[in-house]
Amino acid sequence: MSLDPITLTVIQAGLQQVCDEMDLSFSRAAFSPVIAEANDRSDGIYAAEDGALIAQGVAGLPVFVGTMQYSTRTLIEMINEGQVDAPNSGDIYIVNDPYLGGTHLMDVRFAKPFYRQGKIFCWLSNTGHWPDTGGAVPGGFSASATAVEQEGLRLPPVKLFKQGVMDKEIFSIIQSNIRVAEQRIGDVQAQAAALLVGETRFSALLDRYGDATVSEAIGELKQRAAQQMRSYLQEIPEGTYTSEAYIDSDGVINEPLTICLSVTKSDGSLCFDFSSSSAPCLGPMNSVRATTHSAVYLAMRHIFPDVPMNAGAFEPFDIKGIKNTFLDAQYPRPVSGCAAEVSQRIAEAVFAALVQPLPNRVTAAPAGTSGNFALGGHDPDRGRDYVMYQISGGGYGGNADHDGLSNGCSTIGISKAPPIEIMEQAYPVLYHHYALHEGSGGAGKHRGGFGLDYEVELRRGHAKASFVMDHGRFGPQGACNGGDGGTNKVAVYRDGLAYTPDHLSKEQDIDLSPGDRVHVQTPGGGGYGDPLDRAPDLVVEDVSLGRYSPAQAETLFGVVFTGSPPAFDAQLTEALRTKKRAVKDRAH
Repeated sequence: MSLDPITLTVIQAGLQQVCDEMDLSFSRAAFSPVIAEANDRSDGIYAAEDGALIAQGVAGLPVFVGTMQYSTRTLIEMINEGQVDAPNSGDIYIVNDPYLGGTHLMDVRFAKPFYRQGKIFCWLSNTGHWPDTGGAVPGGFSASATAVEQEGLRLPPVKLFKQGVMDKEIFSIIQSNIRVAEQRIGDVQAQAAALLVGETRFSALLDRYGDATVSEAIGELKQRAAQQMRSYLQEIPEGTYTSEAYIDSDGVINEPLTICLSVTKSDGSLCFDFSSSSAPCLGPMNSVRATTHSAVYLAMRHIFPDVPMNAGAFEPFDIKGIKNTFLDAQYPRPVSGCAAEVSQRIAEAVFAALVQPLPNRVTAAPAGTSGNFALGGHDPDRGRDYVMYQISGGGYGGNADHDGLSNGCSTIGISKAPPIEIMEQAYPVLYHHYALHEGSGGAGKHRGGFGLDYEVELRRGHAKASFVMDHGRFGPQGACNGGDGGTNKVAVYRDGLAYTPDHLSKEQDIDLSPGDRVHVQTPGGGGYGDPLDRAPDLVVEDVSLGRYSPAQAETLFGVVFTGSPPAFDAQLTEALRTKKRAVKDRAH
């Protein structure tokens, strides 16, 4: 290599900075709270030849790592085959077709060719979650869709911007097929502006170090990422490790879907085999190929976070067996739960398999749901329609070193729930409470983190609520004899009467009137290690803070409490713990 280590490191940081500035520009300029506040977006740089990932912003959603790489590669292939008009300087393509390397229809991708000396040097691309792209229900999360057309407008790759000028005719078609169309121009311009920022910053980097030097650095960084990932994989003994994870239902047929995973380590590589997983499903819990691959990538990224974020990190992985399963959706299978839910259960399956050979690196399962809650209606006071999209955090799994984080971001990304003050300002709603889901952390030597508990009331007008969530039937898996985390819970109160969806946390078109409320409790993380090995003083602390009740502490951890809060007297009953261990031994 002709590059010295310092120059290589500086260029690596420079590539990262370009993507980070695109992310920041996108969020700051966007109108929709789901982008501006929740940061449900990502920006990256991709190779001109094959769309391979060069760099991505650290604050972007990890699930978009594989999907934007796949989508950019597909766009390049379609251009080369003459299926899509060839690019010019200043063009920006728009696409949200999930079967062409996407997630669901609400994740809209822009791609811009980056030119140097008249040739495409690379592609700049980003994805933003639009709050609505049409379809049967506001927000696009149709829990009972049986075809992708019911989920919204599907866009093939087309030039929304031609040589820097937006095509008003294409934009008018988009506006005519989505709700709150007048608000989309702000997000569109923000998304395009982020790519322009990337173009300016990347040009400065190339001007400083030269095109040849930066190209050499990109190749070297990719090679080193592959080498580093393979070095980490040496920690895994040769062999096969299996796991299962479950989707509550597909939203149409009220039966679980199973992800069966077999991970085989051999010759410095990992093979992920999903061939025994459930067949394609009728409802929207299918995953497209790009998202399935990306879910494996992001899971490995969680396990080995030090490996640089580029295509080289994924070279040691072989993913197979998804054909003819619900993890390789083909048109017209519905996919609204693809990225937000199914991808997280794929990651959970990876964690459950690899915690066996890597118990000191892998955590118990996290909450594993984005808590997708969409509310659409008309605000009579403001005289306008709205679509509110709420995502929620949940508990992280415990690990070998410490308890899981409470109310953390979802497995698939950095997105966080928008502040309730912003939601109440933008929409006709009132949050009654916003707290931890007490008791939801899975029991363990290191317990899981706690989920979120919130209740929101419709203040005026009429609206329709829709949910696409998961882990309502099965809690996140514990690890190393740890207990499962608490399940997701949804209750809707209409005219004072409680209603629970038949599919537990999947439902659509629920009519709400002023005063009606929605109560959501998200899952806690799985516990790690035997709960009977948890230090008694930590159990006392959890009970004193109201995280568990005294009865739960006795049942889960074998600690008996006397007295009353806040000054509990706690005594460790060894006889009780010994009895519990004997019962466990007989059960196994």
